Amino acid sequence: MRLFDNGEIDAALTFPRLIDTLDEAFRSDAALPPRSHHDVKRPDGDPAVLLIMPAWSAPGAEKPYIGTKIVSVFFGNGKRNLPGVMGAYLLMDGNTGQPLAVMDGNRLTLWRTAAASALAARYMASPAASRMLMVGAGSLAPFLVKAHRAVRPLTDIAIWARRPEAAIAVVEELARDGIDARAVTDLEAEARTADIISCATNASEPLIQGKWLKRDAHLDLIGAFTMQMREADAEALNRARVIVDSRKAIDEGGDVAVAITEGSYSADRIAGTLADLCHGRIAGAAEGGEITLFKSVGVSLEDLAAAVAVWEASAQA
Repeated sequence: MRLFDNGEIDAALTFPRLIDTLDEAFRSDAALPPRSHHDVKRPDGDPAVLLIMPAWSAPGAEKPYIGTKIVSVFFGNGKRNLPGVMGAYLLMDGNTGQPLAVMDGNRLTLWRTAAASALAARYMASPAASRMLMVGAGSLAPFLVKAHRAVRPLTDIAIWARRPEAAIAVVEELARDGIDARAVTDLEAEARTADIISCATNASEPLIQGKWLKRDAHLDLIGAFTMQMREADAEALNRARVIVDSRKAIDEGGDVAVAITEGSYSADRIAGTLADLCHGRIAGAAEGGEITLFKSVGVSLEDLAAAVAVWEASAQA
């Protein structure tokens, strides 16, 4: 059994290839059992959660795999100078059950989350989209910028964060990879002119207001994954054609679920899922242009597809 660290995962993946891989995966009949959620009692009283997310290849797959991501969320880790979220991914042979690899779960999640957002944008964003606003300066920010650059001709990339120094740090990181970006402080002004707005924050109150969105804008919402979090207001939902990555986004994932619960948005207005887009059951953006919105909370299929991509790339190296 092999162990894959951050560097080996990065070496095995590229966004153009991973985005295509996810597109194919969402058109498959892979099995996606419900995520298991377990509260962990700690002697210090700090809350902690264990999440288990399995998936396996569709019946009849030429090379079947089974995968499980195990994630720990320890809310008190900040005072220990440790990440609050950590995890690992176990990949197994789908024919025999033999363990094949254990991969860094956090790194794999960064890659697959960004690739899924870019996949949605490939279907939904204006083909001419050139201005991107990245809201948030966490570990996902540079991955999202790189992923969206793989599907649209971005020439102007703005980074906004509550702490300006964090936005500057992302700009510097992107510069090391040869990508020009600029740190900004006026969120409204940038949102009003952006073609693609990608949000990956821990916001509990909306940062993006629907009245700011211009015609043909595409809004990508990633950060709000609980009912206590929100990155965009109900007006953004009501002005947009909304696609979700899975049913979880309707039931429990921040923005959409909160708006439905408070009665400011209706679930029957959701156009469909990312799988619907990939299967061609629904169209992307309407002809003539419209505001589009993708809400992501994460799907175990994405983890499986990314892990298989790492495994098979390493086997060919």
